[in-house]
Amino acid sequence: MDYISTRGNAPALNFEGATLAGLASDGGLYVPRSWPSFTKAEIAEMAGLPYAQLAQRIMLPFVADSLSAERLLELTTAAYGRFAHAAVTPLKQFDSQQWLLELFHGPTLAFKDVALQMLGLLFEEFLSRPNADGTTRNLTIVGATSGDTGSAAIDAVAGRAGVDIFMLHPKGRVSDVQRRQMTTVLAPNVHNIAIDGSFDDAQAMVKRMFNDTAMTSRFNIGAVNSINWARLMAQVVYYFAAALQLGAPHRPVAFSVPTGNFGDVFAGYVAAKMGLPIERLIVATNVNDILHRALANGDYSAGTVTPTAAPSMDIQVSSNFERLLFDLNGRDGVAMAAQMAGFESTKAMALTNAQREGAAGLFSSARADAGEMAQAIRWAYDASGELIDPHTAIGLHAARAAGIDASVPVVTLATAHPAKFPDAVERATGHRPLLPARVGDLFDREERCAELPGDYDAVAAYVAARATPKA
Repeated sequence: MDYISTRGNAPALNFEGATLAGLASDGGLYVPRSWPSFTKAEIAEMAGLPYAQLAQRIMLPFVADSLSAERLLELTTAAYGRFAHAAVTPLKQFDSQQWLLELFHGPTLAFKDVALQMLGLLFEEFLSRPNADGTTRNLTIVGATSGDTGSAAIDAVAGRAGVDIFMLHPKGRVSDVQRRQMTTVLAPNVHNIAIDGSFDDAQAMVKRMFNDTAMTSRFNIGAVNSINWARLMAQVVYYFAAALQLGAPHRPVAFSVPTGNFGDVFAGYVAAKMGLPIERLIVATNVNDILHRALANGDYSAGTVTPTAAPSMDIQVSSNFERLLFDLNGRDGVAMAAQMAGFESTKAMALTNAQREGAAGLFSSARADAGEMAQAIRWAYDASGELIDPHTAIGLHAARAAGIDASVPVVTLATAHPAKFPDAVERATGHRPLLPARVGDLFDREERCAELPGDYDAVAAYVAARATPKA
């Protein structure tokens, strides 16, 4: 299996190379040259596998040239052994149709742990292999977070040899729990940066750094955001895990996905391409609804970010949407590069007919405002005693409004523990969720974070002064 850029002008890489590179050199995103697939019988044989074994089975076609099956199983066993629930991603039932897939049992209480615990181990594995001239490898990870990616990535790589991580977040636009989960990690290879601006501003800086030769000539720049293919690969697994428990491959399942950067729901698209019978992928957005507008009427145009109680979705530029558009438009890298160049210059883009029609076959979308989000939080508590966070509530609102046939289970992805957003949950239900005991002392820990202006040169200089140069 090798990986190609969505923009068609970067060298193809194997899995190891794509994992360490993150963003392609032409500004595109890496995707497999072709989608591996399983037969119905092969999927049926996966039923009942422990999560680590299922993960190995799903990931193996993507990594086979870089990892043996035995080594991959060792890594998945280590990655998912840190989760607080034996099922790793357990399912809960609301009613006869609505289900909840809890993805927050990892060390930082968010779905990002499912991917980033694995990605941290992959970085360590590949960096331990010497260069051709015998020199050791190092990696400078630069990432942007709207809340949960940062803490999950930092936990995954803190203290690991050969890795420095620089994580940007928009100052004042993440929850107190999200911020502290990043800034209280004091390992010497961890650098938190709060910038003046939005997540989109931070993400733009990260992408610019990957294409800044003054930086890439001195440092091996790598990615932990969902622009990194390995992260999306790991997220594909829980779609299989949930669907198998609900009767797949003999029964289709629908999924509702709270969506900001489109990575989580794109993993569902990959699962469908691999043969999993997915009835529908429901893209759930808050009032920052660029993806809803794109899927509903082909209008992918960025507006001003509106801060909400679901900050991880306060995004107007969804990087992973490029992967879907590339796949739906005949995998034409030249056309994709031109389409994205137009968007990057004007912040507006019309989807092609092929992209709109292709998306309509699997995707639908919904938008939830603050009132609808709160109503979904109340419904979950009244229906089953479950406290859910604002992002999950937006997914649940979309799931209940989707009009899916009653015979098809609808699974909402619970992307964060409700205690990460206690104020919003308490306002809606009157009940304040508590942090699990394993992170209960979070507010007593020392914080460390640099505050920088929303200026690329200032951020690049900060990274350059602290990162480890190439060997």
